[in-house]
Amino acid sequence: MKNQALKISIAHLYPELLNLYGDIGNIITLKKRCEWRSIEVNFEEIHVKDEIKEHDLYFIGGGQDKQQEEVADILYSHKDFLSKERDKGAVFLGICGGYQLFGHYYQPHDKEKLKGINLMDAYTIAGKKRFIGNVTAKTDFLNPKTIVGFENHSGLTYLQGDTKPLAYVTTGNGNNGTDKTEGARFKNVFGTYLHGSFLPKNPHFADYLIELALEKRYGEKIKLLPLNDKIEIDTHNSLINKAY
Repeated sequence: MKNQALKISIAHLYPELLNLYGDIGNIITLKKRCEWRSIEVNFEEIHVKDEIKEHDLYFIGGGQDKQQEEVADILYSHKDFLSKERDKGAVFLGICGGYQLFGHYYQPHDKEKLKGINLMDAYTIAGKKRFIGNVTAKTDFLNPKTIVGFENHSGLTYLQGDTKPLAYVTTGNGNNGTDKTEGARFKNVFGTYLHGSFLPKNPHFADYLIELALEKRYGEKIKLLPLNDKIEIDTHNSLINKAY
């Protein structure tokens, strides 16, 4: 199947509340890397009063506790629909606060527990220390294997069951500062603490998500046409194991 005949749909969940540290750059990256290959992108912003329609890829960014509190109940009201989408092969990417709400719950300091939507078997509790700085981590499913980004969080996330780490940190703190894990993956659901923006610095991961979204839509694996990523990969390489 030729790339120029392809299209995917992308949803950005609650950009007015969860869009911290340049998270919108992840959407721009996905759209541009499709457009450069003549892949049509149907894009929709989902706001707090909107229903959520079927899409191939769903993105949700990060926010402070206040913004997570505003979003949590609204997102939870769509839990059943989004779980069905996950099981149909839809792709999800959650950054920081959005990632935390993909799990069972987030427990802030001295406040009520925020219910997650259970897309993955994980939970988050507020820690006493804030993790800030550059992160390098290694995956077992990407080429190149490294991912890089910038973390800024005090939440401590712990993975359980069939939910696996997205990667293992070589520089930085990752999910909780103790078990060397960074992010999470289950089926086509991915979460990470890496901001700044994540996908522009990791074009190979952006392409991986696009390929999964195409497979969800068309029911077959589709290899993307290569792009000239010299600038992106040089930038990526310049950040490997760079301390804050």
